[in-house]
Amino acid sequence: MTHFPSTAFIFIILGLLAGNLAGDNAPSADWPVYLGGKERNLYSPLNQINRDNVKKLEVAWTYNTVHKAEYQANNLIVRGILYTPSATREIIALNAATGEEIWKWDPGKERSGRGRARQRGLVYWENSKGGERRLLTGVGGYLFALDPETGKVIREFGENGSIALGSGLNTPGVVYKNLLIVGGVGGVGAVRSYDVRSGERRWIFNLIPRPGELGHDTWPKDAYKSATGVMPWCGQSLDEKRGIVYVATKTAEPDFYGGKRHGKNLFANCLLALNAATGERLWHFQIVHHDLLDKDLPCPPVLLSVTQDGKKIDAVAQGTKHGRLFVFNRVTGKPLWPIEEKPVPQSDLEGEQAWPTQPFPTKPPPLMRQNYTEADASNISPATHQLTLDRIRASPNFGPFPAPSLKETVMFPGYDGGMEWGGGAADPDGIYYVNINEMPWLLQMVNIKRPDGSRIIPGEKDYLIHCGACHGLDRKGNLVAGFPPLIDIAKRKTRAEIDLITRQGGGRMPGYASMSEAKRKAILDYVLKENARSEEDKDPKVGAPPRKPEPASYAFGGFRRWLDPEGYPAIKPPWGTLNAVDLNTGEIKWKVVLGEYPELTARGIPPTGTENYGGPVVTAGGLLFIGATADEMFRVFDKDTGKLLWKAKLPFSGNATPSTYMVAGRQYVVISAGGGKSGRPHGGSLVAFALPK
Repeated sequence: MTHFPSTAFIFIILGLLAGNLAGDNAPSADWPVYLGGKERNLYSPLNQINRDNVKKLEVAWTYNTVHKAEYQANNLIVRGILYTPSATREIIALNAATGEEIWKWDPGKERSGRGRARQRGLVYWENSKGGERRLLTGVGGYLFALDPETGKVIREFGENGSIALGSGLNTPGVVYKNLLIVGGVGGVGAVRSYDVRSGERRWIFNLIPRPGELGHDTWPKDAYKSATGVMPWCGQSLDEKRGIVYVATKTAEPDFYGGKRHGKNLFANCLLALNAATGERLWHFQIVHHDLLDKDLPCPPVLLSVTQDGKKIDAVAQGTKHGRLFVFNRVTGKPLWPIEEKPVPQSDLEGEQAWPTQPFPTKPPPLMRQNYTEADASNISPATHQLTLDRIRASPNFGPFPAPSLKETVMFPGYDGGMEWGGGAADPDGIYYVNINEMPWLLQMVNIKRPDGSRIIPGEKDYLIHCGACHGLDRKGNLVAGFPPLIDIAKRKTRAEIDLITRQGGGRMPGYASMSEAKRKAILDYVLKENARSEEDKDPKVGAPPRKPEPASYAFGGFRRWLDPEGYPAIKPPWGTLNAVDLNTGEIKWKVVLGEYPELTARGIPPTGTENYGGPVVTAGGLLFIGATADEMFRVFDKDTGKLLWKAKLPFSGNATPSTYMVAGRQYVVISAGGGKSGRPHGGSLVAFALPK
């Protein structure tokens, strides 16, 4: 079928022309765009699988990618072929009806080498006449163009088949006409567009404004020369008819101390509307000012239409890690409901200037608790209740915007949401569906001066700031979160291998291609030689003049989930929920628990929900499909009521967003099951479900 990748509703038109989407003779229907369409609304008009027959769903086929890592791909299906990126960034083409392998592309044979970081999707493009076709994928800071028929690199693209992005990609870009618009992870913030045929850059929008650009005065004068972060890693959405691309951006770095980046820091933590043809800013809204809490906008903006006062409004909805949903007129940028600036706690760290207020939408209501109070102490057991009660009294929570401090506090909502990268789904009725985490974390800063007042070497300081949050201030790592120890790294990897990882990224680590060579060398020296200190940094000799006091400098104490002694979230359930929000009225339509721990259910505890990663898909069949949970289940809910209709066990947790499509009149739902989150087992399986033939 010829594909014009603008909206899922194209499939409705094709279905009407062909007869009936639900019939046995229905045409094939693709899933050719990441998250279902350029609107990123995760909606499908397919209805062969529906409320009446969903209980008959069965496994149609499975495929094992072999690679065991965070396999989080939302897979593309085009002309009966499924394309999936594995955990090592191989691209695999399968028969979408049988799971039979057609071809496999190995980036290890290209200048990028194999990738290590998670990859959540691909970009498919074809011209309006269907003659030219390309599959675009990012590996190790490079963007490659492949032939979808053969998997061979298209050597006419860029330099022998690829272009150097200078940053990694974990979510794909979006295509407007013949332009590929991308963000990235790591490096200096920018949104860029490239010619999809030649690979030549067509425009760039600087997210850390240069002199003379709007927002330059929201940073220190020369911040654009050295500031990092802000990259829009979670993906973009597109209003193709109007030619507007919507971009959700990241926190400025360092994430938790902003003493060297005073100001609001535009365009960090912003929803931006840009002219897709030129990159010109049309409007923006900053959802977090001068972020100190790693509150990146975690999911792509969702485009949908709502009705208010009898008028149809084309809207854009942006989810957040603190469980708030911001909704705007997508053309004007005007909020659909008032947004209020409210005071938030201020930092007591020397040199920090926390922003005094943060924006809070008046509607919809928050989709999760906004505070951890004593009433939220865990009720899993009497002992756990007392332990969590004691901890919250010693390390109180101060709501969604606590000020980083040397004193420990409970961070709730947590660093991983609220909402996460799986994003939300939206149906034509203006209902928005999203899964939510309610996991408490701990927040604490550390003073990176030594207790004796001596100076630390540059490599040690830069390690604490850039690496310590993940690998630990003591370099002992955090294996539960997927961050390896670095104390004996020299016994496992050469310096050249470590240097390559710092440039390209690996595992959960983004690349730092823009970091200066001097800083990178200093960090490597510190990590590989441990506590080696140069002569000028050693303690002064007796009788030497006192050193000039240095300004205080701080580093984040690390990402720490707060778990009870049994390993469960240290808060009263629910720990994960699935929500339906009516964006016509701004009210929550329904909320249900998402996930359970069978061993707790067996103890008589009602389903608690679990930490969840990956999003839902909503269909015209009245269904909501979602994996995401830590219990390795795949579930289907009634989209109108939230009632659970069906569930099945996956080989590993489905920490990905499913895709649904039709081949030869049979509707399939497929999900990548890789696990690896929430301390669960990991693998690399694809599982497709369908009704019996």
